[in-house]
Amino acid sequence: MKIIFHHPLPLEQHARSASGIRPIKMLEAFQEIGYQVEVISGYSTERKQAIRCVKEKIQQGTQYAFMYAESSTQPTTLTDKHHLPLHPWMDGGFFRFCRQKNIPIGLFYRDIYWRFDNYGKNLHPLKIAGAKAAYWFDLLIYKNTLTKLYLPSLEMGKYIPLANQKTFETLPPGHHQALPSTPSKKEEIIQSSLLRIFYVGGTSSHYKMHSLFDAVKDLPGVELTICTRKLEWDLVKHEYKTLTENIKIIHESGAKMENHLKNCDIASIFVEPQKYWEFAAPVKLYEYIGFHKPILASRGTLAGSFVENNKIGWTIDYNVNAVRDLLMQLARNKAQITDVKKSMESIAIQNSWQARARQVVEGLRRT
Repeated sequence: MKIIFHHPLPLEQHARSASGIRPIKMLEAFQEIGYQVEVISGYSTERKQAIRCVKEKIQQGTQYAFMYAESSTQPTTLTDKHHLPLHPWMDGGFFRFCRQKNIPIGLFYRDIYWRFDNYGKNLHPLKIAGAKAAYWFDLLIYKNTLTKLYLPSLEMGKYIPLANQKTFETLPPGHHQALPSTPSKKEEIIQSSLLRIFYVGGTSSHYKMHSLFDAVKDLPGVELTICTRKLEWDLVKHEYKTLTENIKIIHESGAKMENHLKNCDIASIFVEPQKYWEFAAPVKLYEYIGFHKPILASRGTLAGSFVENNKIGWTIDYNVNAVRDLLMQLARNKAQITDVKKSMESIAIQNSWQARARQVVEGLRRT
């Protein structure tokens, strides 16, 4: 069975950002469940060539079950390095071509930042206006061509104009399911003497963690490790003035980052709630699930509701006293962590990247 996969940027095999990781993982997931994938990706010149090739195959009788597309955080027409619309009608024209050929189309719509007041704070007003016009153009194409508009959460849908709400469906991130590691006797002794918390991700204004830092610095039996990009940390470290010995800032990725995740007791997504977090479904949440790590989350966020509803951790108010009380309780009785970890296996199976690909297949394949 053949499908088309569309992404308006080059696919990076070793991408570090969520926007780069997701397209690769979805592509691999379709291949892993047995589909032959015709890829249209890259900058506009590469996509133009790939589109021409796929069109020729369709005209010659090649059958595609559906097209799945991953959007960019940028408007589709502006994804070249210079952000100029060299081929403004190309991708939308291909979507219309597929629709005319009765090929179902599903697209994951990644980003709605442009609908918020703080979008483009440091950009020239003309660039902001041009970008927003291009975003509106994308939505017009989607309205007229898509079978399914996949979103990180349905909560995000209320910010999306033009699109047909009947096409909305949630398709949050996934994970490559990892088997929970079995610690050695030595590791068990080490882990039992210290409550280890791990966070991986951004530290920008979207990821404020001051309450967590303030709580941990007063708890000598607790260790917090923050894994983030050095450049991003350097921009905000002045906000976290007093770092005690039990708070570590590291800048790792790949296997080195995963080793820290494997060795922690609790994975954190305990950030200050704000409007963005009401609909955001971060990749890190599902990475934690894949490693069967109980999760600390903040109330008032979509991630917090997910953790609470699925009983895969602790969702608490975002304040110093709430997190301090919880961490002291868990440090005294780590059996609670083990109990949560045991219940995570079924949730992990339901939220793998392969599960996401199968959901798309069920929603788009022709009947």
